[in-house]
Amino acid sequence: MQMEAVHQLEGLFSAVQLQQVFPDGKTFPDCLPKYPLQVINDKYISQQALPSFSLQAFVQENFLPPPEYKTGYTTDINEPVEKHIEHLWDVLTRYPAPENSSLIALPNPYIVPGGRFREIYYWDSYFTMLGLQVSGRVAMMQNMVDNFAYLINNIGHIPNGNRQYYAGRSQPPFYALMVQLLRENKGDSVLVNALPSLEKEYAFWMRGKQQLHETNTQVNRLVLLPDGAVLNRYWDEYDTPRPEAYREDIELAHKSTEAPQTVFRNLRAAAESGWDFSSRWFADGTTFETIHITDIIPVDLNCLLFYLEQTLAEGNRLAGNPAGAAIYTSLAIKRKLAIERYCWNETAGFYVDYDAAANTFKDDITMAGVFPLFFGIACNECAEKVAVALHAKLLKSGGCVTTTKTSGQQWDSPNGWAPLQYMTVKGLEKYNMFQLAAEIAKRWIHLNIKVFKATGKLMEKYNVVDTNLLAGGGEYPSQDGFGWTNGVLLKFIKIFGTKR
Repeated sequence: MQMEAVHQLEGLFSAVQLQQVFPDGKTFPDCLPKYPLQVINDKYISQQALPSFSLQAFVQENFLPPPEYKTGYTTDINEPVEKHIEHLWDVLTRYPAPENSSLIALPNPYIVPGGRFREIYYWDSYFTMLGLQVSGRVAMMQNMVDNFAYLINNIGHIPNGNRQYYAGRSQPPFYALMVQLLRENKGDSVLVNALPSLEKEYAFWMRGKQQLHETNTQVNRLVLLPDGAVLNRYWDEYDTPRPEAYREDIELAHKSTEAPQTVFRNLRAAAESGWDFSSRWFADGTTFETIHITDIIPVDLNCLLFYLEQTLAEGNRLAGNPAGAAIYTSLAIKRKLAIERYCWNETAGFYVDYDAAANTFKDDITMAGVFPLFFGIACNECAEKVAVALHAKLLKSGGCVTTTKTSGQQWDSPNGWAPLQYMTVKGLEKYNMFQLAAEIAKRWIHLNIKVFKATGKLMEKYNVVDTNLLAGGGEYPSQDGFGWTNGVLLKFIKIFGTKR
């Protein structure tokens, strides 16, 4: 048995995770084995039944903890937050180096989010790049785009992060936006050069389309709808517990009435969404064990793929391939019509997800509903209705809350997240709703700076309802660092300044 990563050790891995040898389930998958994994596995099999056997001692004897990066950097809360972020770019930079672990080596330096997140994350990186652009770090932007092209070409898609245990899933497809962002600095050749990678990513999301028919309406990340339209969903290649949350996944499966494999697949698919986790994915809107994301057509995912189709059309035009451009333009038009048909809820006056299993709208008002504004899909009347609902239901004192529900999950109220603030602000601006956009941005800037002055940290997420409290919820403690918060805050400050 050839083994390449700790999570493939089966019996040992399960024992370590279920007995919580490490408080954080992500630690053991990131550990470095001191010896070949086959040797460690053979030792475990021969020793585990001995009366003197200690699992904790065995792990310490055979594994090294994940590397820690000591920079010697100390926060000065009296300096401007912009200067703090400039320091953090270096603190959060990682360089290519072979590591005998689950880490997938990349050819170029990159920025990690921070805290327990020791690797790149796909959709985080676009928002990080917004700040890198403000900082004039174009070389790092290029590195990150090239790293993602490397992953697409070597794995077939951009995984959740550059870890082997993430390879079964991707994340919201922001690669086209990264390419377009870099193009702003380096010209049209960026898009032309990226075309093969963009086309390969699109093929990943559309894999199995030819297998769809009336009696086989769901394949991989695709759903065939009653009128013949094809839209996308989140998925994962595997239906086993996530290695980084092994114990939590097994415990949840025990509570569910669904088959364990169904629960595991849905948990993995939710991790692909980036919204892990939210009541948005729960069948009853409340209970975690009713998670059913693979039944859901997410409005934000399909807007991102609409943009990918548009980008491929533009790239083909620039490359002198009008026939290819026409194909992708037609696909984008079809997807736009399908988004309008299946995700616009006139009663709610908002864009929502669609439950393909129940053939009905999901009733959740969430920040995902602003993506059609960001990508220019919404008609003017729809955009105005979205703004009204956004102001009434999601805008709070510190910015916009992710959903209207308080479930204890981190992608629900009272938490707000940097990427969704950015998508909302820029979406509103696209429809000339500058006053509301500025109000959201300024509330977010004020909250970020307030927490920085109090703690010396920029956080992964924020409590936007009660700005005197830190954010909570989720499978792990709130992290600081933090890549996408740094990027969005720096971008907002450049546009709106720091005064309320």
